[in-house]
Amino acid sequence: MAELSTVARPYAEALFSVAQGSGTSLDAWLTSTDELANLMAHPQVAEVVADPNLDHAQVLGLLTGMLKTPLPETGGNFLKLLIENQRLAVLPEVAVQFRRLKNSAEGVADCLIETAFPLSDAQVAELVTSLAAKFGRRLKPEVRVNAELIGGVRATVGDQVLDGSVRARLTDMQTALTA
Repeated sequence: MAELSTVARPYAEALFSVAQGSGTSLDAWLTSTDELANLMAHPQVAEVVADPNLDHAQVLGLLTGMLKTPLPETGGNFLKLLIENQRLAVLPEVAVQFRRLKNSAEGVADCLIETAFPLSDAQVAELVTSLAAKFGRRLKPEVRVNAELIGGVRATVGDQVLDGSVRARLTDMQTALTA
């Protein structure tokens, strides 16, 4: 079977194209896409919508009824298409790819910053400024505290990781000593 990302790509690109021409903000579309992805990532929801006794209209009604924010009309059409093609399982990957397309169009990238200890707003701002200069684009930071790092910072932008944590240095030292 094809990789989920391969199956999801055309759906994400089509949804992004529709979202750009819809007049509704891309942020609203992203919110709806994330909500649908979160629903389908839940095992009980996935099990219920896979029930062969439910017809497409019932599955659509169940999913749209569970959303916190109303789905744009064209979003409803997109969801119908996924239901008819039995592709609801790709929704989490569609959301990931939709976010990438949105960020790319806006010249922005998501940035996960992990630290061993909480950072002040000024420290985060300084770190984001230096990372933005390194990566050449604006960054949307998400900061998490991860005590396993022992100290330092690990930043992930896309598929690139800058690891300046004490844990990474200890691992490097261990590798060097055992080699």
